[in-house]
Amino acid sequence: KKYTFNLRKDAKWSNGDNVTANDFIFAWKRAINPETASQYAYMLFYVKNAKEINKGTMPLDALGVKAINNYTLEVELEQPVPYFLQLLALPIYLPQHESFLKEQGNNYALEPSNLIYNGPFVLEKWKHEQEFQLKKNATYWDQKKVKLDEINFHIVKDTMTAVNLYEAGDLDRVPINSQIVDKYRGNKELHMSSDPGIAMLRFNEKNTALANKKVRQSISLALNKDDFVAHFINNGAKPASGLVPVGHVNEVTGKDFRKENGDLSSYDLQNAQKIWKEAKKELEVEQVNLEFLTFEQDNAKRMAEYIKGDLEKNLQGLTIQIKQQPFKQKLQLEQAGDYDITMANWGPDYKDPISYLELFTTGNPNNKMNYSNVHYDELIKKAKTDFVLDTENRWEALREAEQVLLEDAAVAPLYHIGSAYVQKDYVKGIEKHQFGGIYTYKNAYIANE
Repeated sequence: KKYTFNLRKDAKWSNGDNVTANDFIFAWKRAINPETASQYAYMLFYVKNAKEINKGTMPLDALGVKAINNYTLEVELEQPVPYFLQLLALPIYLPQHESFLKEQGNNYALEPSNLIYNGPFVLEKWKHEQEFQLKKNATYWDQKKVKLDEINFHIVKDTMTAVNLYEAGDLDRVPINSQIVDKYRGNKELHMSSDPGIAMLRFNEKNTALANKKVRQSISLALNKDDFVAHFINNGAKPASGLVPVGHVNEVTGKDFRKENGDLSSYDLQNAQKIWKEAKKELEVEQVNLEFLTFEQDNAKRMAEYIKGDLEKNLQGLTIQIKQQPFKQKLQLEQAGDYDITMANWGPDYKDPISYLELFTTGNPNNKMNYSNVHYDELIKKAKTDFVLDTENRWEALREAEQVLLEDAAVAPLYHIGSAYVQKDYVKGIEKHQFGGIYTYKNAYIANE
């Protein structure tokens, strides 16, 4: 329940200042301050009094952190949390330089000069919406082991354009979509992997039709996910049989969460059509019109059109209108709850089923769907409190929570995410992580050809 962290005395900010315990305390207090209105503040609620502070019922100084000295940080939790050390890799837990941040005011993070760094690289150049450049950080404590002097990122929205640049030798690594995977099949420059993320349809229950459980259930059951994945996601992705993917293992029993909980999200057209008729009868309508929000990207519209066609064909009287938006606007509309159905991806923050399941509790900033189930909330709460050290009961609570969520058809899981990219043979040492930050470039290098 209480941790003491001894910080490196040679860790420095890019202006030469030392990274101290107070930098962590400032960052955490800023994140949970209700005035900051951080959407991720809830990730700090494991720390003593953080939740009450965020609600405005306790002062900031009541947070369970203190600096024993400049390089010793003591953290007290509300209760033991088995995965707390994993959480510390999340951005919300990273330190911030108080005087620099206050000096920058509203300009903080707008340009490279408005940022301060303590990692292996600094942001040297940033042409918004076009490209940015990382340069080796001369003040980084382990900079002698950083092999690259600079990394140049190009923002290319069209995948085929990016591939052409790769073929011309202008780019060294490019993520590719399913349409292009076959072009590189059998080529050693193609890399594919299964990732822990989930792609799903979110249903906004603010919409009268979607507030009806049977409407949501019939949509979820009427989607042929095997066909969908075969058509579009040719990159290591797998059709989803639930929200939580394979790979989350009960440490006591050795059993996998997904395999234990079985297929909770199957394709069942006959049942879907039966429930759909019941739903229309309950709503006293023959026609249901819904808007499907997606983003402007070459594959996104094709995917939306496939889902629209599949559902309209399978559910008589359903009409879906596709609304394409730039990614930023899509996020804003989701945040405002201004949509009917949206396709969304979620990558877990740490290796535990609760990282997927707690999103849908009442009031969670990531819920954004007006979904609320008291029993579901109680199961998640028990998994985080009463059962936190009782692995068997905790696991059972989380399994039941997933069952409740998908029986409610709060979301329709589509596929467990995969990723594909092409990379030149001479590029070595880029590390990809399943949880927390996606990539580490510290050990990356260009091999001599």
